[in-house]
Amino acid sequence: MRIIAGSLKGRTLATPGPKSQNVRPTSDKVRGAIFNILGQWLEDLNVLDLYAGTGALAFESLSRGAAHAVLVDVSAEGLALCRQNAAAFKVQDRVEILPIPALRACEKLGRQKRVFELIFADPPYEKAPVPELLAAVLENGLLGPRGVLVIEHSSEEPSPEKAGALTRYDLREFGDTAVSFYSLS
Repeated sequence: MRIIAGSLKGRTLATPGPKSQNVRPTSDKVRGAIFNILGQWLEDLNVLDLYAGTGALAFESLSRGAAHAVLVDVSAEGLALCRQNAAAFKVQDRVEILPIPALRACEKLGRQKRVFELIFADPPYEKAPVPELLAAVLENGLLGPRGVLVIEHSSEEPSPEKAGALTRYDLREFGDTAVSFYSLS
């Protein structure tokens, strides 16, 4: 897996071993599609990457001009990969790694009044927490007024068109993977 575009273009991401049960990186194809949909508006954004795994989405954002990224994961393997990639790309000063569950991270960041223009969430498909994630982002005021929330989920799991003040404005499917894009209405 490589960074697709930007200042880190072509750099290789450290990825989990073939027998990993804890980390499922977003494929280059899906990551490329996500960033094609998002466009080139990443300059100086604050990014939150929930269930970060390798941190591929956050590092791709940093490569494309994002100012800062918070990476959240609980698996020792994912946390190690995030740290390893941050060090390899020399972006440790632009990265904050939180070793806590995603929903707890939402609460913590909300208490700190943190706001993000771009939020990624790639939870384990079998846990299906899309509605809980939408609620946590809303309840904790994490998404900025013109921000985008991108949730990767199983294509068999429906994502709601509306969830409170969030509206799904795009949905793409890639085999067993679906990606839902939300903004504040």
